[in-house]
Amino acid sequence: MTDAVAAVDLGATSGRVMLGHVGPNELSLTAIARFPNGPVEANDELHWDITRLYRCVLDGLAAAQREEQDVRSIGVDSWAVDYARRRDGKPLGEVFHYRDDRNLAAADRVHELVSPAELYAANGLQYQPFNTLYQLEAEKDLATVDSFLLVPDLFNFWFTGRQLAERTNASTTGLLNVATHEWDDSLIGRLGLPRSIFPELVDAGSVVGRTRAGIDVIAVGSHDTASAVVAVPSNSDDFAYISCGTWGLVGIDLESPVLTESSRLANFTNEGGVDGRIRYLKNVTGLWLLSESVRAWEQDGETIELPTLLRAAAEVTASVPIFDANDASFLAPGDMPARIANWLTAHALPVPTSRVEFVRCIIESLAGAFAHAVRQAVELSGKPVSVIHIVGGGSQNQLLCQLTANRAGLPVVAGPVEATAIGNVLVQARALGLIHGDLETLRAVVASSTELKTYSPR
Repeated sequence: MTDAVAAVDLGATSGRVMLGHVGPNELSLTAIARFPNGPVEANDELHWDITRLYRCVLDGLAAAQREEQDVRSIGVDSWAVDYARRRDGKPLGEVFHYRDDRNLAAADRVHELVSPAELYAANGLQYQPFNTLYQLEAEKDLATVDSFLLVPDLFNFWFTGRQLAERTNASTTGLLNVATHEWDDSLIGRLGLPRSIFPELVDAGSVVGRTRAGIDVIAVGSHDTASAVVAVPSNSDDFAYISCGTWGLVGIDLESPVLTESSRLANFTNEGGVDGRIRYLKNVTGLWLLSESVRAWEQDGETIELPTLLRAAAEVTASVPIFDANDASFLAPGDMPARIANWLTAHALPVPTSRVEFVRCIIESLAGAFAHAVRQAVELSGKPVSVIHIVGGGSQNQLLCQLTANRAGLPVVAGPVEATAIGNVLVQARALGLIHGDLETLRAVVASSTELKTYSPR
């Protein structure tokens, strides 16, 4: 048996602990524990139940050690931008959920201090009202805070007692300089943020410390998309990727950022990747549209079988309306079908009359948004693309994959589903010396050990 590592992969709707076995001729993944995740509403605020999530992770790691006694290391990745405030090593309140509406007014205040163009030149990030710099501006009082830790860094702190920030996730805060990959002291000062709260930065592949049980904790690409991009199973460089789950992260892999005004106006982001790469991408509202619709339909007590709906949606031959999947009205939790209907009505478009047509409308709109983002990435970066890789949960959605291929006019390769956990595992394995090579080498390992499906455009 090859060496085992544990991947803790925390998404915005679910989390998992996976056991990975990696060797020169092996890459395998076993799901040890899965658990739900989601926002908790209290006093008109949205938070994460981080303590419950941590208990689920500990239970999953204990189960992993029962399955494999010699677990060499642990790596944690999660969604971006959200953080825990701390003082004297203890939490100060709950971790805010990025969909909480406190950030909207804060964004306006930030832009009064630093213009959007200046921000883009410094951090290279697309505008999202929930980026960490806006959340920090929304805080009532930072004087009582002596540190903040992004979610995966918080878990690493709980494991090891060390307060560090891994760069791929730090790059999503808006406070990391896109050129130096260090905290941007000038920007932090202009925003009036206390420099003392920013932890030391480390690269993916660094050993953070050890657990009490003596297991190494390794900083992986701790932004889940950074880990997913490691596991894109490409044997060439001319690919686009869509890491598709709650969000659809649509982009390409670059050596240097694109900081043009056209790029800023198109709202493309230059986020940090493993090995210093740039994840040049655009956030597209992903399967959140579908999951929130199902949740709304189930509120009357009915159980919705999504696979059945998707099969029926694939048989729809009549045209359905297309809406803007990135419209801000779809960001918050709530009655998604009603909001989609309102958008369509406001734009003088017909509203679907059945759930099947609603699902087809959602999938067509997502596919259109994905294809458009790929075309924009090519135009803005000048990098050609001959194939689109869809990884993550969305790779299982056959209708979405086919419609994306159709609308993009490019083949779509679907899989792996657990790309984020695989990328997490591979970075750990390389840090331990179990495998060697650059990102292309790691991707070739994924391509040779994963079952993939190709969708040709119709």
